Amino acid sequence: MASRNYLVEFVYRHRRACTLAAHVGLFTAAYGCSYLLRFDFDLPGAYLKVFLGTLPAVLVVEGLIFAYFSLYRGLWRYAGTADLVRIVSASGVSALVLFVVLHMWSPWGVVPRSVLLMNAVLAVVLIGGARLSVRVVREEFFPQLRSGDGAAHRVLIVGAGAAGEQAVREIRHNPRLELEVVGLIDDDERKRGGTIHGIPVLGSTDEIQTWVERHEIEEVLIAIPSATGRQLQRILDRCASTDLRFKVLPAAGDLIAGRVSVQQFREVEIEDLLGREPVELDLSQIGRQIGGKTVLITGAAGSIGSELARQAMGFEPRTLILLDRNESGLFYIHRELRERETGITRVVPVIGDIRDGALVERTLSRWKPSLVYHAAAYKHVPMMETSVVEAVRNNVLASHELMGAAERHGVGRFVLVSTDKAVRPRNVMGATKRLTEMLMVERNRDSRTHFIAVRFGNVLGSVGSVLPIFRRQLRSGGPLTVTHPEASRFFMTIPEAVQLVMQAGAMGAGGEIYILEMGEPMRVVELAERLITLAGKRPYEDVDIVFTGLRPGEKLHEELYSPEEALLPTEHSKILVLGPNGVVGRRLDRVLERLRRDTVTGEEGSLREALMEAVATRQPARRRA
Repeated sequence: MASRNYLVEFVYRHRRACTLAAHVGLFTAAYGCSYLLRFDFDLPGAYLKVFLGTLPAVLVVEGLIFAYFSLYRGLWRYAGTADLVRIVSASGVSALVLFVVLHMWSPWGVVPRSVLLMNAVLAVVLIGGARLSVRVVREEFFPQLRSGDGAAHRVLIVGAGAAGEQAVREIRHNPRLELEVVGLIDDDERKRGGTIHGIPVLGSTDEIQTWVERHEIEEVLIAIPSATGRQLQRILDRCASTDLRFKVLPAAGDLIAGRVSVQQFREVEIEDLLGREPVELDLSQIGRQIGGKTVLITGAAGSIGSELARQAMGFEPRTLILLDRNESGLFYIHRELRERETGITRVVPVIGDIRDGALVERTLSRWKPSLVYHAAAYKHVPMMETSVVEAVRNNVLASHELMGAAERHGVGRFVLVSTDKAVRPRNVMGATKRLTEMLMVERNRDSRTHFIAVRFGNVLGSVGSVLPIFRRQLRSGGPLTVTHPEASRFFMTIPEAVQLVMQAGAMGAGGEIYILEMGEPMRVVELAERLITLAGKRPYEDVDIVFTGLRPGEKLHEELYSPEEALLPTEHSKILVLGPNGVVGRRLDRVLERLRRDTVTGEEGSLREALMEAVATRQPARRRA
């Protein structure tokens, strides 16, 4: 054993010299066999002299040309089609050069043309075969070299296409992954019964559980970059009663240069199961609003605000101002963006509260932003039910003052981030957001600033949203708490919501309330069940789900618009727009006066009453033709 290890170490340490020596031997064998084949293994003495006299020239020419094609650098145990192409190319070029050197001029006699042709063919066969033999011996006869030091996990790959093939190849070549591919699954009947790198295509996705149980599969790799949410959910449903781990490739657009790596497989996330199509943006339209401009983002440390900052950086604004009172959150997003600075964009953190009018005035006066994304708001429904004064001060009065300051300081475009809870609101938080929308529409009518609102539903993964709560409960073993078995919500990922906010903000001419197309609502209990399944558990058996009842002010189902509102399409398929709401400005002035008075006195009952009266449903908006 010690002598064998010493030999392996010696070969590895001197692998270039050993590779060159092996090629010299194979070049000699190919050239010698060419003469034997040409003369039916009865080589005349005269041609023996020709062979011996021209051999040094053959070795020099082929040695240099093979070096030019980098054929002494590759590791033979990883030989593949790329190596074969280079070997064929090098042999072809060598044959042409040797024809000129030896056939046209040779002091030892003319070398038969057939010998040169057979030499090129035999060089490909011997050198290519030697490399392939090393790989075959390593992979087929010494599987312990492929499995690493630990026990290999038995995996099943779903998808026998290009991504699945590359995944199989990498797993077989990379022992550190400690994976063993048992088989592949594909719904294409033409692929079933075939093999990929010796691995059988077993059956369809309907048969996954059968093959999982039969082959004791420990992990499933879903190698379908274009898989929709429905397809992923269907695969997970087929294995709902197992304790398997599932991993999936990112969307096709996220893979670099079309290459697939096993390292890119990640755990299936609940966001993958939404089944939403990728957002297509008009980048030039957004770029005209952001590129080279000064942009202010309020609530920049929050889930939406921080993602707005990340995506705005991609359009290279001149200055990006991040305003938030959350010191730690602002520190981290500023640090993250500062590491991405290219010298074009300056990132400026501003610690402060939007309720601080003096701070807002100083910030706008100093930096003169041309675009404001207003994402700062209180958003948790139960909290605002018991904090009416703070909800009104922050979401309504501070937003109204911010809009006025933006107008005074010449902001060109003001984008208000709103919510589906503003539709026919039954709670304080929704009412404050609806009233802010109304104030925005009124202010836009006689303003040079273009005021625009964007309304959307729940975003998965935002701070304090249902998904992080579920994940925390799941880590502690459950149960997961859901308010009502029929409660449903619209869900969207944070990046998608922000992309559409930026697109809508760039589209608006002023006064619009845009609605993001959120797809079909999902029952919250279904979200909980899927999350448990993704963790390899069984809902209601391994992890329970309990129903706690609707909280104060909470709706059973959310809406993106009310029947009284006019909903119209836009140039973007995922963005809709509401018509004007017809609010009379004088009445809002009276409402603001009462809200200011009641926030000072702390009269929560009067404040709630004034708020709800202000947002009560009015006459239907007139639909435009």
